[in-house]
Amino acid sequence: MGNADAGKGSDLDGRTVVLTGGTGVLGSEMAAALVRAGANVAIPARDPSRASELKGRLAAGPGKGILLRADVLSKESLEEAALEIRNRFGRVDALVNAAGGNLPGATTGPQQRFFDLPADAVKQVVDLNLLGTVLPCQVFGRIMAEQGEGNIVNIASMAGMRPLTRVVAYSASKAGVANFTQWLAVHMAREYAPGIRVNAIAPGFFHTRQNHFLLYDEKSGELTPRGRSIVDHTPMRRFGRPEDLLGVLFWLLSPASAFVTGSVVTVDGGFSAFSGV
Repeated sequence: MGNADAGKGSDLDGRTVVLTGGTGVLGSEMAAALVRAGANVAIPARDPSRASELKGRLAAGPGKGILLRADVLSKESLEEAALEIRNRFGRVDALVNAAGGNLPGATTGPQQRFFDLPADAVKQVVDLNLLGTVLPCQVFGRIMAEQGEGNIVNIASMAGMRPLTRVVAYSASKAGVANFTQWLAVHMAREYAPGIRVNAIAPGFFHTRQNHFLLYDEKSGELTPRGRSIVDHTPMRRFGRPEDLLGVLFWLLSPASAFVTGSVVTVDGGFSAFSGV
């Protein structure tokens, strides 16, 4: 099955999927693919007016895509969005937490030692990645508990499984997302309904706006030494493309993975399997 065919046979037609981070590089690709599969996709965004390109992709159907004003770090705004989504579609079948990212201020380097990292930058990254996953799970997980079924897919990271140099706050927060995924899978199944599944996808190195400054030299446009090292340590010899996540995403959202919960699935071109030797 090619990337263009992702979603076929996934039983998402008419299902409602809430997708945070849907205006980002990875999230927008997921949103467009879900709509192509016939899903109703609701995207909470801090500023929906800035997502004009995404709106065009969502309008292509056959599913429906809507953007709502909400912030993953504001439980109140998420609850307002949840009410609007239920009024519009009646229920919430799945939640995909793709909101996240890194900041230069929370990254070590020649000009910024670990000892000098500003606390506010570290906090922003940890909040965005970890708290920005926990709060949507609280709001939309409550709906799933009421329904007795549901499906949550969090976006973790290879950096959370194998700590990477420089991105200290990002690595730590994504490790928290992976751990939280496993905790929540047990909690939802045992406390509420065994039909509620919680899993995560751990992408390897994907080129996005957030990490561009680490991978490519601003002046030359060539790979930085770090970018070259990543490619050299990835057996498939490239960075991931957003569409590379779609097959795993649709599998986790489909009945084909009905007995899978508490798993963190790696999509990294073999990076985690390579020792460097």
